[in-house]
Amino acid sequence: MKRILRYFFMLTVLSFIAETAFSQVQNYKELHKVKRKETIFGIARENGLTIDELINANPEMKMPGYELRKGDYIKIPYPSNHPVAATVNQQPQMPTKPVVVERDMRQREIRVGVMLPLHNDNGDGKRMVEYYRGVLMACDSLRVNGISTDVRAWNLAENADVQQVLNDPKAADCDLIIGPLYTKQLKALGDFALRNDIRVLIPFSINGNDVFDNSNLFQVFQNGNQTNNSYVFRFYQRFKDSHVVIIDCNDSTSTKGSFTTVLRRKLEQEGVPYTITNLKSSEGKFKQSFSTTKHNVVVLNTSRSQELNVAFAKLNGMLMTAPALQISMFGYPEWLMYNRQHLDNFYKFDTYIPSTYYMSPLSHRAEHFKKKYRWNFHQDMQPYHQRYAVTGFDQAYFMIKGLHMYGTHFTGASGMVGYTPLQTPLHFERIGNGGMQNRAILFVHYTKDNKIETINF
Repeated sequence: MKRILRYFFMLTVLSFIAETAFSQVQNYKELHKVKRKETIFGIARENGLTIDELINANPEMKMPGYELRKGDYIKIPYPSNHPVAATVNQQPQMPTKPVVVERDMRQREIRVGVMLPLHNDNGDGKRMVEYYRGVLMACDSLRVNGISTDVRAWNLAENADVQQVLNDPKAADCDLIIGPLYTKQLKALGDFALRNDIRVLIPFSINGNDVFDNSNLFQVFQNGNQTNNSYVFRFYQRFKDSHVVIIDCNDSTSTKGSFTTVLRRKLEQEGVPYTITNLKSSEGKFKQSFSTTKHNVVVLNTSRSQELNVAFAKLNGMLMTAPALQISMFGYPEWLMYNRQHLDNFYKFDTYIPSTYYMSPLSHRAEHFKKKYRWNFHQDMQPYHQRYAVTGFDQAYFMIKGLHMYGTHFTGASGMVGYTPLQTPLHFERIGNGGMQNRAILFVHYTKDNKIETINF
């Protein structure tokens, strides 16, 4: 717990003037008795406060070695937009000249607002809390490199009123807003960002075409059709001289027919030969679909593990009678979850898995990040193949550093930031007269010599 508190203290941007003013009056609404397992982050969130506001009301939290203990009493202040909070230091003031606020973010801290479901009520909230922790870790790393941040967070749950969040005066003061998670909240947030010249990073998949009309939006993930087109284009570049074998796996629940349809159309347009076979075909018929003179690339029309297991069994059986056949597999992002049960076959069949993110389990940087996360938060990241804290770290680091370097001229184009991602590659391109869309994809390649390489595009 002590380490968590120190970590949040490092990330909080404190104002000396504000501290002095708050120390002059007893400006809090109640005393709160700390319960078991409660944290500063959780108490602040439950009372509609920022971490800054809670710490400012309890100066002892700033002392080195402070630890929040069960049974302690802490002050719960009024939120900054509450009328009582505005009564601090009401002594008559001498007339002063208007203060000109320096808006050029290249010369000051970057003001970041996180508007995501930050709660423990369901999976969305828990994943976004982990993502938010990654954002905080990015701010910590940037601080070490001389880039200051001022971070505020709002719990923008699925059924929350986004307009109420945007009415908070602190929202309009942001340089960057990260969010939302839900499509229905994007229009209001995007319009708000345009009015106040704020950049918005949409961190996860969103439906709709807001990015085509709003120049302040940065959309990380493309929709399904765009992603399929990107995968197919890179597939063709790499395998245009190969023979493609598409295997129908008889999976009525599969959504991968959209990919194989686009792939077949591209192959036909370019004159690349392909055959279609079935997972239930006889051994002889199955073997006839493969070329004996060309390199074969196998594509299934499902991403499920059970059909993949059957496909590997058929391919291994075929190689017993035709060992000279050259075969590679081309899969789907879901296959990254099957590393343990299928790793040997991934290597044996020279497998390529397309994705928009990947973190090598053998990376020293990845291992360091996992240890630092555990040190800061006293728990491990959730075991998803996309590590949400790492996603938050990559995206926040990239955007904040870019805004620090270029201010409002930052577009996120390839090469602008010079940041090597841990998991999520980012290089944005403008969509017409609208906003920016991330075009980065990658292939995770399991080579025959038992190595894993990442091919970035």
